[in-house]
Amino acid sequence: MLIGPGRNRPKLMAVSSGGGHWVQLLRLAPAFADCEVIYVGVDRSYASQVPQNKFCAIHDATRWNKFGLLRLALNVAWVMWREKPDVVVSTGAAPGYLALRIGKLAGAKTIWVDSIANVEVLSMSGARIGRYADLWLTQWPHLARPEGPHYAGAVL
Repeated sequence: MLIGPGRNRPKLMAVSSGGGHWVQLLRLAPAFADCEVIYVGVDRSYASQVPQNKFCAIHDATRWNKFGLLRLALNVAWVMWREKPDVVVSTGAAPGYLALRIGKLAGAKTIWVDSIANVEVLSMSGARIGRYADLWLTQWPHLARPEGPHYAGAVL
């Protein structure tokens, strides 16, 4: 893995929207043990769940609120520019999608872990993020495809 200048371990930005997406992101935390982690979430109270790490609060938005999406994209871009992560990982939804898109443009490696809640089909964000993710994962084996997403287990 490429590590940014002046760092002795990779800087990882872990991004998600609220609720189940956030819970799933926290379940991935043991995989981040060798990284400097910055959590990015939509509720300031989430900071208390990751007290040993830096936390940045961003606005949330949905596809139904175009102005909100623009504001969210600007929030994510600002955090990305300030933190300069080597890796961006997300469990979804809109904040994670935008973080991976912006992270990819900024030269970060990107990882998408689609929501465990999407049993029958990929989430809307998960279905659209594939070409921007260096590693694109589903948590359901029957949703895996040779071209991605891939199945490597679940964070139940």
